[in-house]
This record gives sequence, C-alpha cells and structure tokens, in this order.
Amino acid sequence: MKIALLCEGTYPHTQGGVSVWCDQLIAGLPEHQFEVYAISGQPLHRSDHDLPVNVSQLVSVPIWAAGQPRRSAGRDHDLRDGYAQLLYSLFLPGVGPAQFLAALRKLFEYAQRWDLSRALDTGERATQLYQAWRAAARAPQEHQPRSGDLLLPPTLADALRAHSWLEHFLRPLSCRPSQAQVCHATSNGLSPLLAFGCKWTYGTPVILTEHGIYLRERYLELRFSGHSPAFKSFLLRFYSQLSAAAYQMADLITPGSHYNERWERQQGAAPERIHAVYNGVNPAAFPQAFSEPTEPTISWVGRIDPLKDLETLIRAFGMVREHLPSARLRMFGSVPHGNEGYARSCQVLINDLKLTGAAAFEGRIENVVSGYHAGHMVALTSISEGFPYTLIEAMAAGRATVATDVGGVSEAIGETGLVVPSRDPAGVARASLQLLGDTPLRTRLGNAARERVLSEFTLDSFLKVYRLIYPQVAALAPARRWSA
Repeated sequence: MKIALLCEGTYPHTQGGVSVWCDQLIAGLPEHQFEVYAISGQPLHRSDHDLPVNVSQLVSVPIWAAGQPRRSAGRDHDLRDGYAQLLYSLFLPGVGPAQFLAALRKLFEYAQRWDLSRALDTGERATQLYQAWRAAARAPQEHQPRSGDLLLPPTLADALRAHSWLEHFLRPLSCRPSQAQVCHATSNGLSPLLAFGCKWTYGTPVILTEHGIYLRERYLELRFSGHSPAFKSFLLRFYSQLSAAAYQMADLITPGSHYNERWERQQGAAPERIHAVYNGVNPAAFPQAFSEPTEPTISWVGRIDPLKDLETLIRAFGMVREHLPSARLRMFGSVPHGNEGYARSCQVLINDLKLTGAAAFEGRIENVVSGYHAGHMVALTSISEGFPYTLIEAMAAGRATVATDVGGVSEAIGETGLVVPSRDPAGVARASLQLLGDTPLRTRLGNAARERVLSEFTLDSFLKVYRLIYPQVAALAPARRWSA
C-alpha cells in the first residue's frame, strides 16, 4: 500500500517527538510504501534522519521560499470568487468550516491550473482583505464570530501582513495531489491542506493524528509573540477554521491520548471517528538504570522550546538548591532553528539565579538513554504535550519522574510518578525534593514505571494498531485504479 505521510515543521528535517514517531511508523511497517511531504518555512536540503528504504519519495513544500518558478495567472474572476468566500468564512459571524472548505476547494482548483501565489500577490486582493476585515470588525460585538478572540480592527500594516501570510499559508494547495491510497497528516494545521487536495481529486481517505492540540498550541505561541493584537486575532481566526476543517475532512482521527480526544470533540470532531493511539517505545533500547549519580541530580531531555517551559524547571531547581546545595540540573537537547533567543533567555535566568555550574545545557546527545540515566530522576515541565516520548522513554529506563499535568502526561504516568500543575515552580521543587530525598520511593516508582511501559506502551503494540488501521481506512476510498 502507498501512504502519503504529511508533515509540518517536523520529519525528516528536525528532531523531536513527532519526528521519532514518523521514523518509527515508517521503519516499523516495511510492507507499506511511504511518500513523505515535508512542509517547512525555507527550503531544507539536509535531513536529520536517515530515511528508511520504504520511503519512495520525499517532497519538500517550503511555504516561505522566495524566487520560485511561476506559472501564468488565470482569469481574475475565477480567483476573486474563491478568495471572497475565504474572507467571508474568516471574518463573518456564524460561518462554519463547510464554507471555509468550499472556498479552499475553489482556490485549490485554481492553483492546480494557474499560479495561485502570483494571482494573490496583487494590490486588489490585499484591498479586498482589508475592506472585508474592517467591515467585520465594525460589526456590533454580538455579531462577532464566536470562534477565536474578538476580531479587532486592522491597521493597513496589519492587513498587508495578513494578506502576505495568507498567501504563504495557501501554498500547499498548489502541490500536485499524491496518488497514494491513504493520506496521513501527522498534525493538524497546514499539512491537512495536502490531504484535502488528494481527497477532492481522487477521493483519498484521510487519517489525522494529533500529538499536541494544534489550535491550543497556537494560542500559547501567540501569547508570547510580538504581533499586534489585531494581527493575532486574524491568525487565531484562520487557525480555528483550519483546525475545524481538518476534523471535518478526516475519515479517522488518531489522537495520541484521550486528553486530546476531549479537545477534539469540543472543537467539532465527530466522536465516532476518533480512536486514540498511544505512542510506543522499544524497551530494549532503554535498559533499566541500576546505579545513580553521586550528587543529587535532576535530568531533563528534550528540545529547547518555549512549550517545554524550562524557566519553570530552572526556577524550581533554584528552590531545590536551597535545601540541597550540592544538587545538579542536567539538560540535554538541541536548540531548533528560531529558538536561539529562548535558549539565551534560559541561560540568562540560570545566571541571574546564581545557578551557573549547577544547572547546565549539555546539548544533544547521541545516546539519549544516557541522559535519563544521568539523573536520580527525570523532570518534564511542559505547558503543552501530546503523549511525550521523553516521558515514556524515561519510564522505560526505570527512572522516577516529576511531570506537569498537561496533555497525555497523567495517562502515561498513572501511579508511577509525581504529577504537578504546569507553571508551578514551587510544586515542581517540592515533588523533586520528595524523590531526591527518598531512595525507596524512587526505586519503587522507577520499577513500576518500567513495568507500565512494558505492559501498555511498547512499539510493537503501537505498530499493531496501524497495521489494522491502514487497510481499514483505505477500504473507504471509492473504486479506482491505484498507481504503483
């Protein structure tokens, strides 16, 4: 079977949990052939992963690339109606994902014949957006759309930026649809746009997997952005419609946890089309630790990212040091492109709290299990997660954990670790001191954590589910001849 695996900002160009998941899925199902579509910002020519032999094609979709070859623009009225309908779905009250999808389909059909980017890159289309936005923002508050934040009136700069971003967001509609038997989007967001095109052209059934909740993470991300309030309101309206459209188009939704499932239902996903599938690890790759460091040590493994809320971890460690002056915090992981400023701010916090030398970023390590073995315990202080690999890997390695109660964390840990509220340094510190000061408790929880992984979260059980899912979903497609 040929499967189109649709990714955004992850596999195969970056490290992280979703990329691990993609690599496990492809390599673990050698009987299937995978076409990987990778949406990125700029063109990326280097892969952070050695692609398995059953990857037949890697298609790069750089949505912010400049200087791309352009086809001619088509007739303006063919575009104008679709673009007007898109703006209508974004700005007017009570408009659901059906109208948004109808607009996207018109733009997709245009993009398959003509140069959509070139056609949108005009003053007339920018003016069209500006006028529609201003008219909607002037409407009485009771007539404002109920999804997303209140739509704020734009400046001309806001409208021009929104017009530019919208053109880039729509670029996946210009990709030629894959003739795979199943489209599998590995997140909500822009990657489902590729699946929409396949479904409209060939009737290809769509699977949507969400590790974290895309819309929730956009809200968290925009809280810390430097965008104007009006531009944020536009982005949230677009993300909200896009997310709801993906739920409507998906034939099967496979969240990484039941926590995600609850969010998806609240956002309009049909309950009968949702089936949670937990991530899995190979326990043999994470041997149990039977020794501990000489100094009380907290270990952290992951990518350096605001969603991981390392400030809370660093502040909590400062409180731990007040009781255990010899304690150490070892943090292992790379800094993704664009997060350099966040990494610097974390280092500034370490210096300001006088933790230099005790708390250290040690970069990416080849053998990740050594990162889990490096501490007496493993901490995770994220503000958003799906079903985190770093957590179940640490559990497989027999380490007791302290983790924040976000996403599927509580489902993963069960009774085998300590769960605390997010953004609560004092709570993280108390739980860490409890583990660091109680060897029998650490040992009991570490052993129980490994047993939980062996019984619930193995790679074999994860792959078994998708071996069943793919042929079942492929059978939903209308009869046609599939290309080899």
